[in-house]
Amino acid sequence: MPTYISFFHLTQKGVENVRMGPDRVAAAKRAFRAAGVEIKAFYLVLGQYDAVVICDAPDDAKLAKAVLSLVSLGYVRSETMRAFTEEEYRELISTLPH
Repeated sequence: MPTYISFFHLTQKGVENVRMGPDRVAAAKRAFRAAGVEIKAFYLVLGQYDAVVICDAPDDAKLAKAVLSLVSLGYVRSETMRAFTEEEYRELISTLPH
């Protein structure tokens, strides 16, 4: 199953309601699971982003739907990218022409 990494920024609404954050993470895990997406890890981070989520999804469309449902609540904005495992990377590289 493809892996995705999402970087999240709190919106003003998210900052104003930051104490609700743990409950929102738990709700997101339930909603993602119901959409067929598994959140493998959640990290609060310092620096450019406020949180990072690593998840697996069957395809881009299911992941996009889950993330769009989350950001539509107004607490966070996101940037999401497809991540390739080392094994997938090696397989891709092995097929490159010489």
